[in-house]
Amino acid sequence: MGKMAKLLQRVLSGYSDASISFNSICTLLIRLGFVERIKGDHHIFTREDMDEIINIQPSGSKTKPYQVKQIRNILLKYKLGNSNVE
Repeated sequence: MGKMAKLLQRVLSGYSDASISFNSICTLLIRLGFVERIKGDHHIFTREDMDEIINIQPSGSKTKPYQVKQIRNILLKYKLGNSNVE
């Protein structure tokens, strides 16, 4: 199991939302097909096949726990958790 697959599993499990690296979550979203746009410290991720926009900001080097939860809900809604990410 690759690093991104392990990260995806951690995000989907919900056990370590406060310890997810911001750079890692950005890389994961890009590998899942999202397009990143940066405005200041806001990283905005979109996909053509989705209505939702993911807007996240770093908290030091980590992702804010509530934002990890929002990402998890979107991944589960669109069944992106089954993607083969390496």
